[in-house]
Amino acid sequence: MISKFLTLIKFSHTIFALPFALIAVVLALQNTPVSQLSSPVWEMVLWVILAMVGARSGAMGFNRLIDRKWDAENPRTANRPSVTGEISPMQMIVMIILSFGLLIFAAWRLNPLAFLLSPVAIFLVSFYSYCKRFTSLAHIFLGIAIGSAPVAAWIAITGEITLSSLYLGASVLTWIAGFDILYALQDYEFDKNADLNSIPVRFGIKNSLWISRALHLFTVLFWVLLAQREELHWIFYLGITASSGLLLWEHSLVKEDDLSKINVAFMNMNSWISITLLVTVVLDVFLA
Repeated sequence: MISKFLTLIKFSHTIFALPFALIAVVLALQNTPVSQLSSPVWEMVLWVILAMVGARSGAMGFNRLIDRKWDAENPRTANRPSVTGEISPMQMIVMIILSFGLLIFAAWRLNPLAFLLSPVAIFLVSFYSYCKRFTSLAHIFLGIAIGSAPVAAWIAITGEITLSSLYLGASVLTWIAGFDILYALQDYEFDKNADLNSIPVRFGIKNSLWISRALHLFTVLFWVLLAQREELHWIFYLGITASSGLLLWEHSLVKEDDLSKINVAFMNMNSWISITLLVTVVLDVFLA
């Protein structure tokens, strides 16, 4: 049963956003004296990770619950446990409550501001699931929801929002929105026939590829602004260069007349991008 739940929420995709939350933790700790921390570092890192897992699991569970009708009609998603009956609606509701409960509890253990903002986080990650019903900007709302994670992690450590946290959050927003547009190309025909909204449905496949590329250019820009703001060194700039190369490779795999490699671009490239940036930030802070 646990494996079914992990499949349902695509738990492996947590690796996309979690490294950026950890980047926020590393950079926030760099600028915060140990005496000002509310808890030991290891404990704060643990609660940030648990908050991330709770937020994403709850959001994915909520998305699967309210999208069952469309998932059942879409050949790509018809085998999801939420559609086949392997996981019932009541089981999903329990999972959602437990996941968001974990988020709230972890935020409470971190600091008062994180706890007060936890309902905002729940709203952001849940609201996205309704967006395709009324706006083609659903990808942007997904970016806002996931991009709030590093900002929240920064708040968890420092108790405040900084310009650096906003640069990091904006980089995640544009990165997520850009590759979600690519991912949505798989459902172009289905979404159009089902009267669901997306950038590919509104602007077509060719224009959507260019919109995705433009968003990822902004992603790189925000990484550079973060590096300058935090006075990072050559190691992180090397990470930016490598990650930019991976973005270029990702876009080279997806063509207007050949969408067969979208899953490769989605899973492999994006996992390596987030891990590369985390590793280089850690090395930059502790070595450079």
